[in-house]
Amino acid sequence: MIIDSHTHLFFKAVADDRTPFFDNEPEFKLLYDSPKAKIATVSQLIDAMDRHDVDISILSGFPWRNPEYTKRNNDAVLEAVAAHPKRLRGLACFDVSWKDAAKEAERCIDAGLSGVGELAFYLSGIDDRAIRRLEPVMDVLKRKGNLPCMIHTNEPLGHSYPGKTPVTLEQIDNLARAFSNNKIILAHWGGGIFFYHIMKKQMKERLKNIWYDTAASIFLYDPAIYDMALKAGVLEKVLFGTDYPLLTPDRYYSDINRSQLTLDQKRMVLGENARALYPDL
Repeated sequence: MIIDSHTHLFFKAVADDRTPFFDNEPEFKLLYDSPKAKIATVSQLIDAMDRHDVDISILSGFPWRNPEYTKRNNDAVLEAVAAHPKRLRGLACFDVSWKDAAKEAERCIDAGLSGVGELAFYLSGIDDRAIRRLEPVMDVLKRKGNLPCMIHTNEPLGHSYPGKTPVTLEQIDNLARAFSNNKIILAHWGGGIFFYHIMKKQMKERLKNIWYDTAASIFLYDPAIYDMALKAGVLEKVLFGTDYPLLTPDRYYSDINRSQLTLDQKRMVLGENARALYPDL
């Protein structure tokens, strides 16, 4: 079974014309101002899944500042999941600075979503204020069965690109320590923090409830990243994620096949790890 743990969906009005939604949404404009930034419909996602042998995709919206947009996007994810219950699962997404963020998480989970994400702090990084604002959301997730929370991270070094946040490894470490009893998925390989699993003290324990997805890996790392995850002892925590429609699954299959993973290890990354994390898969 192949499970794409990281895909994105917007509500129809955004897919039809994104430009009216740039006003007072600097994060959305940052990522989607370029016409090269793709926005896909549900039917396009299902078609891509069929073409690339993906069994289930996990959908995420966008952390809008406008609460109306937030609810419309989460409702679009709920509608997609209801329309394709065997193919799609969804995550509730919002700006955690919104006072009703935890209520929205609870509303969406009660309506059938499988967790929260992709939460992002594009302009600030995951600073102390962000962690405080995450607390009520993380409490909801624990109360609802310890459901996972996916959080945008990126490597603190290297080239710049839209959506690269000022996050540091120290901030990611603080996140893991603050929510040690929550299940957290760090998008985009967690900015590389999984390398610290090989440290003899502290880090294995601190990162015990952290997972890592492969979203945008094609743009960031050589195929050897999979071998390094195996050597670091975290392969069972690696989730296949494409960031679709940014990239299609076949681009990742090529990289995974160029790694040294065995067939059984590839199956872990492509789906078995996600099935172990999400109770409804």
